[in-house]
Amino acid sequence: MQADTMRERLIVGLDVPSLKEAEKAVRELDGVVSFYKIGYQLAFAGGLDFARELASGGSKIFLDMKLLDIDNTVAKGVENIVKMGMTMLTLHAYPKTMRAAVEAARGSELCLLAVTVLTSMDEQDVIDAGYEYDPHTLVLRRAEQALHAGMGGIVCSAAETEAVRRIVGPDMAVVTPGIRPAGSDHGDQKRVMTPADAIRSGSSHLVVGRPIVAAADRRAAAEAILDEMRSA
Repeated sequence: MQADTMRERLIVGLDVPSLKEAEKAVRELDGVVSFYKIGYQLAFAGGLDFARELASGGSKIFLDMKLLDIDNTVAKGVENIVKMGMTMLTLHAYPKTMRAAVEAARGSELCLLAVTVLTSMDEQDVIDAGYEYDPHTLVLRRAEQALHAGMGGIVCSAAETEAVRRIVGPDMAVVTPGIRPAGSDHGDQKRVMTPADAIRSGSSHLVVGRPIVAAADRRAAAEAILDEMRSA
């Protein structure tokens, strides 16, 4: 893969406590990264306006809101997110929720991503949540439901990417968080994979947060991860 192609496949999670810190991270990563994830932490600290600003400046934005609500509420939320110029949006992979979101986003360029099983959850966590499936089986079931609902992609652990690809085919996005460079600390993630292994398994995009934003040299950390991706 060419370097520029890999740049488009690396999504940096701006999981920082303030808008000031997010702006600093983006400045430091300018020219290396062009795709950013904004989730709850930053969204509730002015991150939604920042997302619009970045998008208007040419960056791609993955809005990680993990929507789940009654159909009408989800649909109205998606309609406004389309107007924000976002590239990707997450919602939980409940069939009714996905269908409502797909209809609301129809005709736009927004890629809707179905969150299958959070990468911080292992088998015991899934059992404790009341599901009868183990994480792997639940991920595959939800991937199939997302495909039938017309979603643009899947969010899953890289450990499940290969199996998910067999279900959804080559065209849907398969976005994998829980990416950790070789030898790094896993933090609170339980189902992780290195950047090169994730690309080899069929991930279309990798979400990397702390290994970049918490690094002493963010630019060097991002470049190192891109190098790992290119080696796949």
